[in-house]
Amino acid sequence: MLLPKSSLLVLLCLCSTLALFAQQNISGKIKDAVSGKPLPGVTVRVPNTNKGTITDPGGAYTLVVPAGATSLVVSYTGYKSQTITLKTGESVYNISIEEDFARLEEIVVTGLATNVKRSNLANAVATISGQELNGVAPAQTFDAALSGKVPGALITANSGAPGGGISVKMRGITSVFGNSQPLYVVDGIFFNNSSIPAGLNDVTGAATSGNPNNQDNPSSRIADLNPEDIENIEILKGASAAAMYGAKAAAGVIIITTKKGKTGKTKISFNQEVGFTKVRHLMGVRTFTADAAADLAGAADNPSPAVQAKRAAYKQQFTDAKNAGKIYDYEKEMFGETGLVLNSGISLSGGGEKTTFYLSGNRRQEDGIVKHTGYFNNSIRLNVDHKINDRVSLGVTTNYIGSSADRGLTNNDNNGVSYGVALSSTPDFVDLHPNALGEYPRNPFAASNPLETRDLMANNEKTNRFVGGANLEIKLQQNDRSTTRLIGRGGIDYFNYKTAALFPRNLQFEENGLQGHSIQGNTNNTNTNIAGFVVNNFTPNPNLSLTSTVGATLETGFMDNIVTSATNLVSGQSNLDASANTTTRQFRQKFRDNGIFIQEDLSLMEALTVSGGVRFDRSTNNGDFQKYYVFPKGSFSWNLTKMKFWNISSIDNLKIRAAYGQSGNVPPYGSKFTGMLGSNIGGFPGVLVDNLQGNPDIKPERQAEFETGLDISVLNGRVSLEATYYNKNIYDVLLRHALPASSGYANEWKNSGDLKNQGLELGLNLIPVNTRSFRWNSSINFWFNRSKVTKLIIPPYAIGAFGNSLGTFYLEEGAPATQIKGTVGSDLKLIGDAEPKFQMSFFNEVTLFKNFSLRFLIHWKKGGDNINLTQLLTDLGATSFDYDDMISGTKAGAFRPGAGDASIYVQDASYVRIREIGLYYNVPLKNTKNVKGIRVGVSANNFFTWTKYVGYDPEVSNFGSNTITTSQSRGSIGLSTGVDVMPFPASKRASFHVGIDF
Repeated sequence: MLLPKSSLLVLLCLCSTLALFAQQNISGKIKDAVSGKPLPGVTVRVPNTNKGTITDPGGAYTLVVPAGATSLVVSYTGYKSQTITLKTGESVYNISIEEDFARLEEIVVTGLATNVKRSNLANAVATISGQELNGVAPAQTFDAALSGKVPGALITANSGAPGGGISVKMRGITSVFGNSQPLYVVDGIFFNNSSIPAGLNDVTGAATSGNPNNQDNPSSRIADLNPEDIENIEILKGASAAAMYGAKAAAGVIIITTKKGKTGKTKISFNQEVGFTKVRHLMGVRTFTADAAADLAGAADNPSPAVQAKRAAYKQQFTDAKNAGKIYDYEKEMFGETGLVLNSGISLSGGGEKTTFYLSGNRRQEDGIVKHTGYFNNSIRLNVDHKINDRVSLGVTTNYIGSSADRGLTNNDNNGVSYGVALSSTPDFVDLHPNALGEYPRNPFAASNPLETRDLMANNEKTNRFVGGANLEIKLQQNDRSTTRLIGRGGIDYFNYKTAALFPRNLQFEENGLQGHSIQGNTNNTNTNIAGFVVNNFTPNPNLSLTSTVGATLETGFMDNIVTSATNLVSGQSNLDASANTTTRQFRQKFRDNGIFIQEDLSLMEALTVSGGVRFDRSTNNGDFQKYYVFPKGSFSWNLTKMKFWNISSIDNLKIRAAYGQSGNVPPYGSKFTGMLGSNIGGFPGVLVDNLQGNPDIKPERQAEFETGLDISVLNGRVSLEATYYNKNIYDVLLRHALPASSGYANEWKNSGDLKNQGLELGLNLIPVNTRSFRWNSSINFWFNRSKVTKLIIPPYAIGAFGNSLGTFYLEEGAPATQIKGTVGSDLKLIGDAEPKFQMSFFNEVTLFKNFSLRFLIHWKKGGDNINLTQLLTDLGATSFDYDDMISGTKAGAFRPGAGDASIYVQDASYVRIREIGLYYNVPLKNTKNVKGIRVGVSANNFFTWTKYVGYDPEVSNFGSNTITTSQSRGSIGLSTGVDVMPFPASKRASFHVGIDF
């Protein structure tokens, strides 16, 4: 029988009323189990539904629970998740949650669109929070702040120049000539980290002999990123973890997540840093006497009248300078400035149930330790997340960066014009200062007056950069057992990079040469990446969970680099057209890479986790651009403490794990083609064939890595150990090697050999004391790597540095990839190894009475040799601080210059360094409505170092990192960390900090 319409309406209203009564309003407060402090931002949700909320600043929450719900899940970053059973008739649940000391609940990325709890993770993935990165003692740049924090990594400051320049190597040498730097992914956007030379070689001639590779000392572009915007960093060190990134992941992947807004009242934070920077260490200079000054002209027993006359002149010059009080320490004068550091940041975050936002602005300014050098960075970021409905959500990230770096003129040169090289032969009794008219005297002991060069030249890098991306997630299907999501992701990274190097015609080294240089570069770079994924989570019962992922990716890149060098300048002018001669070089490169992948993850009883996947990649840089290369991965972990038979209550976590994976490294751009060079032939434009022969069969480097490990934690997570062993093999290593003259070419790229890296990583985390008034958190990391060339199809040869007579990296089958060989007498011998014997880091944080905190990080690098050509140059110039001890024979190793023993300048670069130390105080506030918190503190970065190394810093590399391939520079050298040739000296920093939350 059909009901009347009025009766049906009444019935519907009654059902709706019953449904409302069936729902339950739940409320309560959530606090820390030890301190009793309310916790804001804790997530409270109903399992297998879209219902959830987060706690307010007072730790309170309210949630409408649907009918039939039997439990709540409470989760918060850094704390153990809890499942609360709902009881009939109860509506108030006050909950205490315990800190997750062993970070077992931490969510870690396992694929391009999937993740897993650390308790079930099968790989050794390092994670660094924003607090760890920037909350102790801020470093000069973001990448420098990673030093000492990543087990398995060798992180080296290539230069102390403002604007940075860092080399990061994960688990040893992964490439010799190819890209040796990790892939940086920021909020799903592939972040370009190229170092682009400014054309300084036109002046320095650094690449004209000894080594053809770029030595312009450019900064790396990852330094543009503002550290204060970072929420979390995950570092995928090996192929087994990074395989889903395929042919870009051979050197590891650094996944950076920036801060997002949280539901609740708008929070405003202001942070100010005021500090100073000074040179970390000066080598010292020789103290001359009248006789020592005379010896610069030649030996006292030299019968030549000209030599004797010059000896007398130098002797008189020294005497006059001493009587006039004009003995100068030019090293201190050049590198002894105190630079001001100002870093101001403000952020706003908040939002409602549907939309949250994070907006930040930062202004960073740092003066260098050399006059007229410095770094300036402006950054604006806006991240917005919007929940369109229960099934569709959208996240957008945008970041604008504008930076300017004045980097001076340092590092190697063959023309005697860079600061250090000129100073190395300049004694202390020569007056290089300008007169009242501003005219600088000529330096008779070097090709340039370094004070004049410093004051009149310019070397500036300007970057305007926009990085933006979006992430769209759609729930296609959801029920109690299964959820299917469609994820679309895209990003763009664009920057315009301008370099301007000006050397006026009145500089000493320009007067009799090219009459001034104006070298201007302009680079436009655009990288895009888009990806689509379908992810299905299937849980047929509480003990079994399956996650299936299939997806495709596309990355493109286009770089256009133009450098114009003008000579014979009109006095006082810098415009390129105000010159008699100009030379323009243009280098363009583009690529298109795409990949397809599938991955399956299985979890059984939350104890056994098995994962497998495969990626297919192809690239226009490969010889066969249509061929897909296959990169598989597989992993397994077994957490014994989650098994039913486990009954050892003192052991909270015991997990064994193993993983295998492959990843790749695409060939350098243009390696498959033989280039054509523009030329003037009889007054007519023409082309010549390049001397680098293309190889149409070139293919990507491939690495296959197996890792295994054991994780254990006891005493409720207050003691935890993570141990990992890895064995990584790199096949088809890309080498650029010489061809016989009869071929008509000089060099060719070729897949020419294999490498192996083996290593061990240990991490121990301790909470020795944890009370309401005193807490001590400590972590100790230990790691080492050993490399070997396992196959070389071409004869052994020297690579990197400046030849056998000075010590050089030497590729040889059966030997370490990082070995250094050199001539000792007439023989070529093994004289060193750049690989450290081991590294250790020791981090401690002590919190007293909840408000005082002391944090410090100690980093110990044992072993690892540098080729110290800085000391060689000062020895040859007779200006070394210990020169007189050498020539008198009172110092071991005398006499160094011309000794015919390359091992003298291959030196141990061990050190112990307090990288960071900070003391902070949270000001207690009472009865304040607007100000939520005030923090003050002092910090020091790289302020204390103990080392026997006599250079400016044991962390150094003349060749920089990840340099683009240009017409002047055909690739970077992946293994040449530790070549010391008059770098911009490293600096130490100290700062005062204040932060206010509203």
